[in-house]
Amino acid sequence: MNMNHTPDPAERRQTFGFFRVPLFRLLAINLVAGMAIAAILVGGLLALNPGGLRHLILADASPGTALGLLLFGFFVTFGSAAMGTAIMAMGRAADDDRRGPPAAAVRHAFARARRG
Repeated sequence: MNMNHTPDPAERRQTFGFFRVPLFRLLAINLVAGMAIAAILVGGLLALNPGGLRHLILADASPGTALGLLLFGFFVTFGSAAMGTAIMAMGRAADDDRRGPPAAAVRHAFARARRG
């Protein structure tokens, strides 16, 4: 293979073909969003230094390991929370028209609000 070789579209599709599946793309995007939130929160924790957390981590013999473990826990927590929220919200767009209180309950609430 030389430097001027351009892969045909079939070869290119096979490389990242799973990103073409909407569910995997949805999960990957939300995983990255959750990981970004986790990184921001860990940065905030280190900046605010609650309970001397930053000093505890940096005073350790291997602060990279402690920071890595903290980041990993936050990545797993917030990444999976973002992915789970995305999965649970998938059917919401189709169900929005059918959800909500019945019309009689809405009329009753309006009548009660006018009286009181």
